[in-house]
Amino acid sequence: MTQSSVGEAPTSSKHSGTSPTKPSPGPSSRSFSSLRWLRRLGIVVLAVLVVLAIAAEYVARNAEPILRRRVVAELEARFHSPVELDALQLSLLHGLQASGTGLRIFYLAGPDLPGKITQRGRPMLSVQSFQFRTGLREIFEPTTRILTVYVQGIEVHIPPAQDRGPLLPTGGAKRSGQPRIALIVDKIVCTGLRLVIETDKPDKPPLVFNIGNVTLTGVGRDQPFLYDASLVNPKPVGDIHATGHFGPWQSDNPRETPIDGRYAFSNADLATIKGIAGTLSSTGDFSGVLGKIGVAGSTDTPNFSLDVAGHPVPLHTDFQAIVDGTSGDTTLQQVRATLLHTVLVASGTIFRSRDEARTADSTAASGDPPLPGDSLKHVPGHDIELTVSSDQARIEDILALGAKTTPPILRGALSLKTKLSIPPGHVSVTQKMHLQGTFSIRGATFANAHWQQTIDSLSKRAQGQPKQANPADAPVVASQMSGGFELASALIHIPTLNYQLPGAQVHLAGDYSLSGEKFDFAGTVRTQATASQMLTGWKSLLAKPFDGLLKKNGAGLEVPIKVTGTKSDPKFGVDLDKMGLGFLSHRKDDPNSAPPPSR
Repeated sequence: MTQSSVGEAPTSSKHSGTSPTKPSPGPSSRSFSSLRWLRRLGIVVLAVLVVLAIAAEYVARNAEPILRRRVVAELEARFHSPVELDALQLSLLHGLQASGTGLRIFYLAGPDLPGKITQRGRPMLSVQSFQFRTGLREIFEPTTRILTVYVQGIEVHIPPAQDRGPLLPTGGAKRSGQPRIALIVDKIVCTGLRLVIETDKPDKPPLVFNIGNVTLTGVGRDQPFLYDASLVNPKPVGDIHATGHFGPWQSDNPRETPIDGRYAFSNADLATIKGIAGTLSSTGDFSGVLGKIGVAGSTDTPNFSLDVAGHPVPLHTDFQAIVDGTSGDTTLQQVRATLLHTVLVASGTIFRSRDEARTADSTAASGDPPLPGDSLKHVPGHDIELTVSSDQARIEDILALGAKTTPPILRGALSLKTKLSIPPGHVSVTQKMHLQGTFSIRGATFANAHWQQTIDSLSKRAQGQPKQANPADAPVVASQMSGGFELASALIHIPTLNYQLPGAQVHLAGDYSLSGEKFDFAGTVRTQATASQMLTGWKSLLAKPFDGLLKKNGAGLEVPIKVTGTKSDPKFGVDLDKMGLGFLSHRKDDPNSAPPPSR
């Protein structure tokens, strides 16, 4: 084979117009191409991830100061107050999440008197920690929307009125350089909320509300927001759940801020109030403005009792009241209380004590020496002043609640009108409450058989029917009572007691202890019959000469009596000392009596 022949083959092919055949790719060539394509795709994805990571880091580093400045600027503009925020951290795992600690707003009461307020050394609003979430894009919008803010450990201190301007001001000129910013918060969830309203009087403690847990919905709009609050009431200890609307806040006059809602008070242990016991539950509705809230509700206490008696009885009340939400003062318009078979109607006020004096704790804290009588002066709390009346009462129900004797010593229909005062203090309610009023009892009978038999026998003799005065023949007598009374220090003082039964009238005055350990009454019995008419046989003949001596003021007989003893050993009898003095007085005043023998 020559060289020319070797080189002519391609030439002849070209001129012949035929194309050379390409070899088909094998399996190894296809795998190599796919692998190369995936490698290029991976590089692209990695580059994108790197770009996103760099962008996220940039956003995170720049969003935190932007958001922190926005929060602080918004709060400063809103409250016209210096604002401090110790820390603000961001997370981009699920949108933009922010958490902060150490938020302090130094005053909520306007710029009028910032000097006085900041000198107190305590911010008016402090928050231990908070968290919220928003979208990345929203923080760069003119209005930032936040779905939920969680706040822990919030404390509000409101200074005395003279040390503050208007609460939560909304007016005022825009400060130079102030950003045009706005926040809308859909929901705020607060735990550990505490409100303290301070006073400028060193001997008067602040008013403290431990509100507990609150959820606010629709915050940041110029309209009422919803609240859902759960807390433990300090006294009586019990669980309160309330829902309703609050606002919008009236900065010029906070007392005019609207509020409404419904509450449920459950498992209230009345034993936390010294002197009473029972488990109370209550439900009701309220509406109005913060300074005048109308409340209507009811309470049920199936085992209400006073410590002086210790007899649990069911108690139900329906009430209407006006409450000052800024001070806690309450006007009870009407309270209808049902106790066993008794219905009592009350009205009055419950107000913060106006004459609280220095206690030992306050004087010790101030370093001043205690003043004489300090321990006897009023302590912090509320004064209760009520007017109580009833035409549908039973005396045995009242005695079952307030007296230790079992069964109650007296039964009958009761009407009463009284004033009840309960001052603040740490002693038992039954020891510090004061009652003063009038009463009448119809169809009265005594539970003590010996007492009732004595009354039955006396009635027959007083009518001149001594033969029917024995216990076997004398019918049960229902008597009538009326008079005035005063209860103080668990002792009932009755200055006037008019006791009427067929044939006789009894006028008594004295004291009766709620414990039943003391009866001490004295008075007179006036009968229709004369002394001789009240007796039979020879006793009547012996008494005949004394009829003239014992007659007095138109009565057939008038003798002094006394009732003494205890619930287990009562004693009725004629007061012989007073009777003897009465004889001497009658003899002295009678012009027909013989003169005393001369000496």
